[in-house]
Amino acid sequence: MTMGRQAVEITLMVSAPLLLTALAVGLVISIFQAATQINEMTLSFIPKLIGILLALIIAGPWMLTVLADYMRQIFQGIPGMIG
Repeated sequence: MTMGRQAVEITLMVSAPLLLTALAVGLVISIFQAATQINEMTLSFIPKLIGILLALIIAGPWMLTVLADYMRQIFQGIPGMIG
């Protein structure tokens, strides 16, 4: 149970920066579209892509560290699960 809970927590922690960036950029673009009455569906794609890329560049090292530490814990815990 503990491993499952940790897996969900790590998944949420690692995905949060990218999802929150996409949410914020999407909200800003939606407000811009509502203010200017430009209803183009593809208008939000490029800014979201750029925002997610920037978030990945900024938060990427932290995300890799969190995932590597979790995998290290998993591999070190295997003998305890078997024996």
